[in-house]
Amino acid sequence: MLDSLQGLRSEHAELQKQLSDASVHANPALAKKLNRRYAELSAILNAEANVIGLQDDIAAASELAKEDEAFAAELPGMQERLKEAQEKLRRLLIPRDPDDGRDVIMEIKAGEGGAESALFAADLLRMYMHYATSKGWKAEVLDRTESDLGGIKDVQVAIKSSATDPADGVWAHLKYEGGVHRVQRVPVTETQGRIHTSAAGVLVFPEVDEPEEVDINQNDLRIDVFRSSGPGGQSVNTTDSAVRITHLPTGIVVSMQNEKSQLQNREAAMRVLRARLLAAQQEAIEAEQSAARKSQIRTVDRSERIRTYNFPENRIADHRTGYKAYNLDQVMDGALEPIVQSAIKMDEEARLAALAGE
Repeated sequence: MLDSLQGLRSEHAELQKQLSDASVHANPALAKKLNRRYAELSAILNAEANVIGLQDDIAAASELAKEDEAFAAELPGMQERLKEAQEKLRRLLIPRDPDDGRDVIMEIKAGEGGAESALFAADLLRMYMHYATSKGWKAEVLDRTESDLGGIKDVQVAIKSSATDPADGVWAHLKYEGGVHRVQRVPVTETQGRIHTSAAGVLVFPEVDEPEEVDINQNDLRIDVFRSSGPGGQSVNTTDSAVRITHLPTGIVVSMQNEKSQLQNREAAMRVLRARLLAAQQEAIEAEQSAARKSQIRTVDRSERIRTYNFPENRIADHRTGYKAYNLDQVMDGALEPIVQSAIKMDEEARLAALAGE
């Protein structure tokens, strides 16, 4: 395994040389891309150094153990640490999703269940905002449409991280959240205490680093402006500041009305449109190369019911990974990491199995 790392060592050295060049940093998108890869390779080479160090220590201790039993007693612990270090290195060598280091655009939409679904969508937004805070990420609401009872019909959020290591990236964690989220609880509108089931949908897109990354022909866009409205359809703005952009070749439509400025709404809409177009391009590639990214496609299937939030039992259950816990109140406050890690582990196992079968 260690012999196969020579190519990565050479790439790491070349990246180090490139990143020391001031001209590279004049191009923020390029510098960001190179830094991501450099951080990824640094983690692998640090893990390699740890394995080599433990192997050397074990060899030395084995030699000394012939004369001193104290060294012999230390060997089992050292061998166990070596085993753990080798497993960590093996996992780091799994081909990583190239988008893991990207920021994301997340959309939450009310689904089946009427007013209760919109209230649940608002709860999901709060959960993700708290989770982002716990990770040190910055979350910005780009647009939201509220329901009459204080719920959310739909909302778009941009979530960003300053981390350079792709393993710490926003997409690396939140890509597993795409799908149908089901809730079971007594709605606030229920007078007889009956438990209802409703659902909300979550879409997650890797955000484009630079506008030039996705080529958009302005002639392919239809841009409409209109007066923004609030819950129930009442007007909240006396000017045509809301923006709707339609990408004619794909039929993708993005509307924004959160800001009072038409320009700001247009810029936010273009951010979401670029993210959706990038995702569409990647899905087309994945359709042609499904075997290479089979595990990821399964984990981010947007039509799949991925999770159930059972409030009466305080239970959270992920239907893909089998994760189950009775701390739903904490999860709704942002304690989402164990669930995310169960999805990351499942994806890693699938990738390892795919590599073994090659």
